[in-house]
Amino acid sequence: MVDLVVHSLDDDKAEDIVVIELTGKSSIADYMVVATGRSQRHLAAMADHLQQKLKAAGHGPCRVEGERQSDWVLLDAGDVIVHLFRAETRRFYNLEKMWSMALPEARARATG
Repeated sequence: MVDLVVHSLDDDKAEDIVVIELTGKSSIADYMVVATGRSQRHLAAMADHLQQKLKAAGHGPCRVEGERQSDWVLLDAGDVIVHLFRAETRRFYNLEKMWSMALPEARARATG
């Protein structure tokens, strides 16, 4: 599913697509995908196209938040959570830095 998400975003000219594996960090999903769009209209179009492609691939409907404001659109597709941001909003929240960090116990095991 993560490949479908990345390909859809790439086809829609998303910028700075980052895939973060959440295994061992959270039970909410297996992956988080973060991408940037150029405008509110671009984010809304990417979210709409992604929803259609996921549904067509048999993944069913996904939950979507923020589609009306379109500064930050969140798509919850179960195993993959997708965050679509406008550039300034993405810099402000900096999710990839927060989720890419090793957990304290994982860092202790890695150094011990």
